[in-house]
Formats: sequence, structure tokens, C-alpha cells
Amino acid sequence: MGTALLFMLALGAALGLMLSLASRVFYVYEDPRIAQVEDKFAGANCGGCGYTGCAAAAAAVVAGEAPPNVCIVGGQESAEKVAGIMGMEAGGAEPARTYNYCTGGDRAENVFSYRGAPSCKALAELYGGKLVCEIGCLGFGDCVRACPFDAVHMGEHGYPVVDEEKCVACGACEKACPKHIMRVKKRSEKLLEFNREDECLAPCQQTCPAQIDIPKYISRIREGDYEGAVATIRERNPFLLSCGRVCPHPCEANCRRGVEDEAVSINQLKRYVADYEMNQGMRFPISKAPDTDKRVAVVGGGPAGLTCAYFLRRLGHQVTLYEAMPKLGGMLRYGIPEYRLPKKVLDWEIEGIVNLGIDVHTNVRFGEDFDLSSLVASGYHAVFMGIGAWKDANLRVEGEDLPGCYTGIDFLARMASGEKVPIGKRPVVIGGGNTAIDCVRTLIRSGAEKVTLAYRRTRQEMPANEVEIVAAEHEGCEFLFLAAPTRVIPDENGNAAKLEYQKMKLGEPDASGRRRPVPIEDSETLLDADMVISAIGQKPDISFMEEAKNRLAQLATTRWNTIDNDPETLQTSIPYVFTAGDSATGPGLVVEAIGGGRRAARSIHLYITGQEVTAPPRQPKKIPLPASRLTELSGILKKPRAEMPELPVATRITSFAEVDQVLSETAAHQEAERCLCCGITCYTPDTASRGGEEKQAAA
Repeated sequence: MGTALLFMLALGAALGLMLSLASRVFYVYEDPRIAQVEDKFAGANCGGCGYTGCAAAAAAVVAGEAPPNVCIVGGQESAEKVAGIMGMEAGGAEPARTYNYCTGGDRAENVFSYRGAPSCKALAELYGGKLVCEIGCLGFGDCVRACPFDAVHMGEHGYPVVDEEKCVACGACEKACPKHIMRVKKRSEKLLEFNREDECLAPCQQTCPAQIDIPKYISRIREGDYEGAVATIRERNPFLLSCGRVCPHPCEANCRRGVEDEAVSINQLKRYVADYEMNQGMRFPISKAPDTDKRVAVVGGGPAGLTCAYFLRRLGHQVTLYEAMPKLGGMLRYGIPEYRLPKKVLDWEIEGIVNLGIDVHTNVRFGEDFDLSSLVASGYHAVFMGIGAWKDANLRVEGEDLPGCYTGIDFLARMASGEKVPIGKRPVVIGGGNTAIDCVRTLIRSGAEKVTLAYRRTRQEMPANEVEIVAAEHEGCEFLFLAAPTRVIPDENGNAAKLEYQKMKLGEPDASGRRRPVPIEDSETLLDADMVISAIGQKPDISFMEEAKNRLAQLATTRWNTIDNDPETLQTSIPYVFTAGDSATGPGLVVEAIGGGRRAARSIHLYITGQEVTAPPRQPKKIPLPASRLTELSGILKKPRAEMPELPVATRITSFAEVDQVLSETAAHQEAERCLCCGITCYTPDTASRGGEEKQAAA
């Protein structure tokens, strides 16, 4: 017995010695901070941070491979505690959330009956699913079951709904969805998104140059969520007040309701919710990503430049804006009259953009007060050129420089600046575009006795917006069609007195698709005209290129005096210079300049963050997409479109008061109810309830 005991003691001692030696040989040190950091995490082990669990994430923080805010569930409080352990700054993590990219759900028709496993993944294996819509939600809720935080549920309309308060953007639902409609994104990533042909795009959204999610913001108006509606618009367009007044709303031309009824008054609804924010006395908050160390110079404070600056600032970059005029706004301020866009409205909108933290310098002209070299020397990582198209085209006729003769943009800019421009009794405006109409209506309000608009084609070929032409008619403008000016004749004092024009007839269509005006021989006619305004087109002023040296000399331009660029990325021949708006395209719509400014901001962001500057992926090549072209709709009840309230003609021609008024709340909600909430093939018939009862399928 004693021998056995001694043996066991000896064996124990020997093993202890061996273990002691082994511990020294095979010792693995673990930094005690790993356990401390892990203790400050939420303990969800969700994997949303990109690591296999909280322990792995904690080890990455201690190794310097992950920031203190790596835990997406713990939030800023967790980040601050971890930073304290590591002796670091916590920093500001940009929050992410899960977005559902399908709004069709059970509205889409089935193309076959499925009785298999109740799983989206299983159903997707059979021809991509049973729905006529190839990109939509399959409805079995794989994403719901995958979410460890109970943040996703199947909505009443057959597609997943995310609870923003519970969602921690862990990505479990995104991984579970075989149709890729659940996506985790930061707000800044949403700002950089562009329409994709493989997404649920309503026809109106496909046609909007700014690519606003129109059905979404209208549905939020219908629900009374005005802040949500404004935020939805601002994801793509910071000028909702201005566009609500001056946009010709090409989106309405492809409104699906228009197939069976009148199109929804989309622009009036945008104006309604934009005015609501302005008039309620408090700005809705605008989110921004954490600040970066990147600096961008924006040259030109018009809609393209301000839009580019707005999105770059929301992405966290430092932006400085340089403007040649005394105030920001570009053509919105100096080319659009007060009766269409009041300056106090524009000022309020621009103030909201600048207040994001944009540094502004006015009365400084590119090529005179500063140049490309000075911007680069100042430490800017990229430059945006949004110089607009301020140079009026000349008539190239005798007498066009006489006193009393003006060009369209010059005249409107003088009036917008408060200059006392002498107004003739019988002025003639030459041209058929929106600038010409703006000149006509401004002259009427300024006291002219008889205003004539001369155009070398017919009314049918006028490029101006139809509503503006009709308004000018109602206000008393006289139209002289098929008339091409040949000279301006002075009176005895050398001032403009008469306009000579040659009568025209229409020939074959030209490159624009309009019939070419052909002169009629010996048809010269005189017209009384003590003031002549030519508004026949504009182009960018690129006089700064005349003596360009060094790097600027490499900036490519076109024969139309525009700055040449890649039409998809908007990058110029100088890699760090980008351009959009009228300086790149020539005169265009305000909303097109806004869309270009956002596209340029995306490319600049890629460039200054060291990524490849590429075009947005899978952009629709045709508008509208073939799948969304429906020729007939079932379940549509005709409902009257909201009429825009406006000042009576007798009242409005006596001042520059705003003509178009905003819808009432009742009218806005009634108009929002007319929206069919379209997806790419789906829509909600009028015969279906919007309150949650059973909805009829449509496609």
C-alpha cells in the first residue's frame, strides 16, 4: 500500500514537472485587452461586423485591424468604452440599415403553381420563382427566419418590412435572400446609388433625370409622413422647392396611370411637401457621413455645382464652392423670373445646402481671380467644373447691337439683379424656348404695352414648355410665327425702332426632327420694335481657355464650346477634373443638371477615395424598360387630376408675385391616392384597398 502511494506521488510530481516545462515551451500569450474589449461588445455574435464572432472582432481591434466602433450592435456607447481600453478616439461610425428593394409582393401574378418547400431559396431554383416579375420578393420569408433580432417581418402586402429600431444591419437577411432584394447599406452608399435595370423601377422613376423614388415619396405623403417624403426626395435631389416650381416633369409623361386616365400630378406633390417643410418653420435633419480628410473645389454655384457640393458634403468630404456672381443659384437665380421661382424660396433652399458645412466664395471668376493651378496648390484632391452656359448666341444681323437690343439671359440677369432696365412700349422677343417665354412674361409685368414673340417655325415646333406658352398667351403675348429677323432698323437717334423679318415656310425635317424653316423670297416685312431681345440659345463661356497654360491647356473642349467629358463618369481629360450641367451638355433642364451633379459627386468620391472611376452598374439603356411598358390596366377608376391653383391673369400681370400656388393638404392627399404605387410590372388598382385588406393582383 505504501509502495503504491509513493509511486503515485512520484508519478504526479513527474507529470507536474513535464507540464511545467511544456507550459514554458508551448506558452501562448493572450493580450488581456482582448477579453476586456470583448466584454464591452453587445455579445450578439451576429457576424454583422464581418468577423466570425465577438471574440474574433475583439482580437482584431487589439491587433489594430478593426476600429473601436466595429460592433454594429453595441453602437457608439460600445465604441467609446472600447476606445477607452485601447487609448484611442472612438470616432463616429456611419450607421447602416437594411433596405428592401421590392414593393410588388403579392400584387404580382403567378406564372405557375408552386407546392414545394415553403422556402424562397427552394422556389428560386425553379425558373427563378413563380412570379411574372423576375426581380420581386418570393414571399416565403427566408429573411424573416434568418434575422436574429426580430427586425424583419412579412408585411401585409407580401414583401418584407424592416423595423429600423431593431435592425442592426447584421446582414443575415441579405445572405438569406436568393433574389438579392434585401441589402445592407450605409446612408452614404444609398446616396451613390443609381437606377439599375435589374431593380424594381416604376416608369416615372425611370424617366426622372434625377432618378427620384417617386412612388416611395408619394406613398409617404399619403401616409402623412412628410419628413420621410422630403428625405426620400433629398436622397437624389436637394432642390425640391425649385424643381417643384420649374421642372417640366418628364416623369409624368410615363406615369402608368396615364394609360387609362390622366397622369398623377407628381410635381405638384413634390412642391406640396417641399413647401410644407419650408413653411412649418423648422428644417428636417439631413444626415452626413463622418468627415474625411478629402477636399474638393466646386467651380460654379448653379444647380449642378450646388448639387455636386451637397452630395460630396453628405459623403463627408470638405467642399469649397467658388461662384462668379454675387449670389449662388446660377440660372435658377439669374435666368428664371421671380413669378416662377421667388428669390426668398431659392435663398431658403440654398441656405439649407450651404449649412451642411460648405465654404462659399462669391464674386470670384475662374481664369481671373483663381485658376486650376492655384486650386491644386491649395490642396484640393479634385475639382468640379459647373460653369453653366451664360453666353448668349448672336442673331448675326445688322443692328443687333443698337441701344434697346438685348440678349435673353443678359436681360433676365439684369432684371433679377434689380437693375432698372428701360422697357420699350412695343418690344419684340426672338426665339421659341423657355428663355424667350420668360422674357415675354417679364416684359408684360414690367409695363410694356404690346409684346410680340417672333419665331421662325410654328407653334408646334416651339421647344418651350406648353404650359409656359399657354400662360404667355393668356397674359396677352402676340405670336408671330414663320418669321426670321434680318435686321434691326434705328430711329433718328440711333435707337432700335423697327425689326425687319423675312417670312418663312416649313421644309423637310432637320437633325432636330423639326421641319426646317425655308425663306420666302421678297417677303421682307417691317414690325414696330423699340426694344429687341434675342433669345435663340446659349453656350458656355470658356474664354479662360484662350490663354490656358500648363495643366489647364490639356482640358479638352468641344466645337460647341462645352467641356468634353466621359458621358458616364463625367471625368474630363484631366483625371482630377469633372464636369456636369450646362457646361458639359449645353443648355438643358434644371433637373438634368441636378442629376449630372449627383453623378459627378459619385465619380469624384470614387476618385478621391482611391477607387476606380467607373460608370454606375447596369444602367437602363432604354426608357422605359420593356418590362414596364403596359398598354392596358385593369381596375382603374378615372379620378380627376388635381388642378394647380394659380393667380388670376388680371392680378398676376401687374406684379412679379408667384403665379403657381401650392395644393391644399386635402387636394394633395387626394392626388397622392391616385398614385398606383407602381413597381416595374406591379401596381395597385383603385379597386384594391390601401388600408391593409386583401389587395388585387396586377401586372
